[in-house]
Amino acid sequence: MEQTYQYAWIIPFLPLSVPILIGVGLLLFPSATKSLRRMWAFQSVLVLSIVMIFSINLSIQQLNSRATYQYVWAWILNNDFSLEFGYLIDPLTSIMSILITTVGILVLIYSDNYMFHDRGYLRFFAYMSFFSTAMLGLVTSSNLIQIYIFWELVGMCSYLLIGFWFTRPVAANACQKAFVTNRVGDFGLLLGILGFYWITGSFEFRDLFQIFNNLIFHNELNFLFVTWCAVLFFSGAVSKSAQFPLHVWLPDAMEGPTPISALIHAATMVAAGIFLVARLLPLFIIIPQIMNLISLIGIITLFFGATLALAQKDIKRGLAYSTMSQLGYMMLALGMGSSRSALFHLITHAYSKALLFLGSGSVIHSMQTIVGYSPTKSQNMVFMGGLKKHVPITKSAFLLGTLSLCGIPPLACFWSKDQILNDSWLYSVIFAIIAWSTAGLTAFYMFRIYLLTFEGHLNAHFQNFSGKKKTSLYSISLWGKEGFKVNNKNFHLLIMTKKKSAYFFSQKIDQIDKNARTRSQPFLTISRFGKKKTFVYPYESNNTILFSILILVFFTFFVGFIGISFNDVDLDILSKWLTPSINLLHQNSNYLTDWSEFAKDAVFSVSLAYLGIIIAFFFYKPPYSPFTNFDLVNSLIKTNLKRIFSDKIKNGIYAWSYNRGYIDAFYATYLTGTMRRVSEFTHFFDRQVVDGITNGVGLMSSFVGEAIKSIGGGRLSSYLFLYSSYVSIFLLIAYFLSRR
Repeated sequence: MEQTYQYAWIIPFLPLSVPILIGVGLLLFPSATKSLRRMWAFQSVLVLSIVMIFSINLSIQQLNSRATYQYVWAWILNNDFSLEFGYLIDPLTSIMSILITTVGILVLIYSDNYMFHDRGYLRFFAYMSFFSTAMLGLVTSSNLIQIYIFWELVGMCSYLLIGFWFTRPVAANACQKAFVTNRVGDFGLLLGILGFYWITGSFEFRDLFQIFNNLIFHNELNFLFVTWCAVLFFSGAVSKSAQFPLHVWLPDAMEGPTPISALIHAATMVAAGIFLVARLLPLFIIIPQIMNLISLIGIITLFFGATLALAQKDIKRGLAYSTMSQLGYMMLALGMGSSRSALFHLITHAYSKALLFLGSGSVIHSMQTIVGYSPTKSQNMVFMGGLKKHVPITKSAFLLGTLSLCGIPPLACFWSKDQILNDSWLYSVIFAIIAWSTAGLTAFYMFRIYLLTFEGHLNAHFQNFSGKKKTSLYSISLWGKEGFKVNNKNFHLLIMTKKKSAYFFSQKIDQIDKNARTRSQPFLTISRFGKKKTFVYPYESNNTILFSILILVFFTFFVGFIGISFNDVDLDILSKWLTPSINLLHQNSNYLTDWSEFAKDAVFSVSLAYLGIIIAFFFYKPPYSPFTNFDLVNSLIKTNLKRIFSDKIKNGIYAWSYNRGYIDAFYATYLTGTMRRVSEFTHFFDRQVVDGITNGVGLMSSFVGEAIKSIGGGRLSSYLFLYSSYVSIFLLIAYFLSRR
């Protein structure tokens, strides 16, 4: 076993071989490298599979021995200062390495087909492999300096991947926004690292924790300084895990390819902040103020993210705000000291949200089969609906991921979220009420995404409608807005049915051919602005894409069982896995003791989830939903909802959510605007004052020189006469002054 641990250095560095070989191949054999480009996708999957097998082997050994292993070697030695590099293998490292490799392999397999026709195919796999190296290096780091180096490499890779389509201005702006926002937190992280080195004199985790505990025990620390260092440390996790108020980069990061969203912004990079807080929790748990701050930021983020997801039209942005909210749950659990619950939810959420993102990619892929659809329209849920008949496998997988995130048993996120909700009652009643209400909001906005995308009828295209009558479709607006405008013209969606020719707004639409299942066979041609637009059926993705989705469905079903235990059945592998960390934090590994206690704790959370789902059905019900036949119930519910939600409240909630809580506008007006005004003032001061004084001195010297040059004639007698006149005048003045 000792020998196996000695070769653990291959975990971060083996994926690095892929970008190196791709770079060398493009430099020496460009034509062969480009023509055999799918070979590099196979190699990326192969090396990450080797790392996954090695990580699983180390995890099994840890389950058997319950030990940690650290290997370091000296890098810099200078008198009393020494800097060592190495790797640390413990339960937290094992969890993160398995998570990164399993999701990474599935995303790479998915990307082989999703990015097949992209000109940057090789560049994409080089970036992804380099990101895997950076992320694996981060989770295996044994000291703070090593953490910071790989932390910055992860940020660089996210910048490259978000801006992968850098020729699109929106993507270029998104990657810059992500980079700048993360630099704010990373600067605080660097100051925190330097502060704790000043306190303890060590970067190594083991020495840092031991020395810090001894200093606290002997009361030899300035507690205010320690608290501020911890806050700076935590700011790095706030930015990387998209916590309030540094969350603004995450929804814009969806401008990158969908596989990037699945790997980076659902399962790995955004989990880096959670990992950092969990790694340093033995240090934070001694400082009550920082623990309160962590839980406060977590509760704000989970509620804020849920409210911002309510009215998003872009399917990936809606999932991004959902990710932000779920990361808030994890941060809340860490602030409460429940690191086990946080890591459990990290695992279950990663697989469920990766499933949802890959499912959204399959939907986007199918929507782009409609000729003339732009990438913006293919992600807009307003243009979707009725896709379940055309992409049934994707629909079923997306539904399971949605149910898991809503907390419906027995899917994965139910087990982990329920533990966090139960722990919140023991920490704070106010926090518990917010966390439980957010669980209902999660069910609402997730089913809103599902219903708008898959239920109802296929929304073909916009058709100009010149009539004055307006009507609203369930897939346009939650808050009853009737239609909407494009270029100051009213547009409405055409609804198509497969039963017979449909009449909507007195516009006839031909019947859809049921056999039109290929990309090349058109089924509808309509006239808009005098031009004909041809559409084809959305169709199911191919087997390569569906393979990754179905494997994630398996994880979504069964990964939650690693963290549950009852009196008669002990399945709680996670607690056994985390025994060293749990003992260190004085946590109880026995969470669920009997079925009756479990049912009593779970019934309320599941009821809230079902309530959110039912409300979503009433707001966004398809024409053939089971709620359609209950006219009396519908009228009663709608009447009560109208009493509760007046138009002013509905419009306010819609505006708040759709405009991202006005945080981006606040930053643009008061932060960016103020910085611009300060920059303009300093530019003016530099040009007009600093440069003006310098230029004025030079100009004055030039004038004096010109004046002296005009006085001089080159004759010595004239100079003697002039100087003697000056001397005479000076003597006369001095004489008269002396007489007074």
